[in-house]
Amino acid sequence: AKCKPPRGSGVFLMLAWAFLCALVALAAAADKPHIVMILVDDFGWANVGYHRQPATREVQTPNLDMLVSEGIELDRAYSFKFCSPSRCSLQSGRLPTHVNVLNLDPNVWNPNDPISGFAGIPRNMTGVAAHLRTAGYRTHQVGKWDAGMATYDHTPEGRGYETSFGYFHHANDYWTEHVGPYVDLWNTSTPAHGQNGSVAYNVTGPENAYEEHKFAQHVYSILNEHNPAEPLFLNYDFHIVHEPLEMPLAYYNMFNFMTDDFQNHRQRYTSMVHYMDAVMGNITQILQSRGMWDNTVVFLQSDNGGPSFEGSQHTANNYPLRGSKMTNWEGGTRVNAFVSGGYLKTAAPGMIGKKLDGLVHIADYYATICQLAGVDPTDHRAAAVNLPPIDSLSMWDYFTGKNATSPRTEIFMDVNALRMGDYKLMTGPNSGGCWMGPQYPNGTDDPSCNTVVKCGESGCLFNVMEDPTEHHDLAAEQPEKAKELLARLTELNKGFFNPTRTGGPLEKANKQAEKNGGFWGPFLP
Repeated sequence: AKCKPPRGSGVFLMLAWAFLCALVALAAAADKPHIVMILVDDFGWANVGYHRQPATREVQTPNLDMLVSEGIELDRAYSFKFCSPSRCSLQSGRLPTHVNVLNLDPNVWNPNDPISGFAGIPRNMTGVAAHLRTAGYRTHQVGKWDAGMATYDHTPEGRGYETSFGYFHHANDYWTEHVGPYVDLWNTSTPAHGQNGSVAYNVTGPENAYEEHKFAQHVYSILNEHNPAEPLFLNYDFHIVHEPLEMPLAYYNMFNFMTDDFQNHRQRYTSMVHYMDAVMGNITQILQSRGMWDNTVVFLQSDNGGPSFEGSQHTANNYPLRGSKMTNWEGGTRVNAFVSGGYLKTAAPGMIGKKLDGLVHIADYYATICQLAGVDPTDHRAAAVNLPPIDSLSMWDYFTGKNATSPRTEIFMDVNALRMGDYKLMTGPNSGGCWMGPQYPNGTDDPSCNTVVKCGESGCLFNVMEDPTEHHDLAAEQPEKAKELLARLTELNKGFFNPTRTGGPLEKANKQAEKNGGFWGPFLP
């Protein structure tokens, strides 16, 4: 309901109107759930407990496992093959092919394009948090942003978050928050002076100096200080498990039993995952203790598959899936995801504990969240300057069992990859086409994935529902199906969004960082 001002200007009348508006807003907010959107960075398929049968003590995620058991596992959830495009997709509601498919540093810009000539999300696209603000939600973002920095419009605040505390680049140091010569740590509208670390610990260090600890403490404060009568939208984007592989010493030592480990990478990665799981347990406990859990929906998804390739510290395990981050194989794009929370349990008790195999894309949370908030997800601001509309499809009726099938039937994954129905088509050369084992990496294997599969112009075809590990290329056996997907991919590529985002002097961002006292931040008006 909208509260329109009355005719007349009497003080009593205006006070009565203001009081009525407050009651209307309170009533409207009362039936809206709290929404917690969790994005985990570089989370390997086999690095979570509910994907390990039989269980192994090398993977300890009791809180995530509990949330899945009391929620719904999303078995066919997809993200882009690497960081920034997935984050742009989540915040904008577009498939990456309609918003951004590049992992550019946030200091790039194109002076000839004031709308789309930047890293991340084009300036005139409406963020999901902006929609929720119109529905009375209090909105907060914490952690890795990686969806733009050039102007204030590109920051979390510019996209509708009342507060934010995090960083702009793909990764910073967990101890000093540095990226190159400057600190990357931002607090809503200003550099986070005094909150970055000063000691560059080597791999392990004290928990109170750890960046993820700072983020977690900030999240706990938001939850503890929030007025439960107002609907909350909290977006926590973990730095974990992205490189550098750094962690509190106490957590690293919990996994000292691990052996046959390539340069201790597996132990380092595992301890970081365990830390993230502990934070999720604390978040759940706070929501329960404050009486908010029964009115909360929790969504969790990884931004891409686990990384494990040449020249990187990343040593995730995507077993039994093929490939890793940076590839369009299932190991790079099919990701850990679930929905949980007390609100879901009340709305759909019959769905609890189920595993859904319908297609879900990270872009779909945009419309799903808007449906929960009772707002129209249409992006009128983007339409006014001829930017692509949202692709997001609300999954709530699918999650709650009202609809038996997912509304999504295809994913335009990339210019050379399409997921449609039960099938996936990939064209051109596709690197990283290898498989990992239950224990990976081990002491003899360099964590790399260098096999290249030449799919050519006609493409490789996989039935990923029957062959989820992508062992059998069906292009020769099912040429008509391959042609069908290739024709659809060719058609979709006509709408590929690919503006020029570079060309401006990079010194612009450096000079602004100097003015900020050595902190990265927005550098254009």
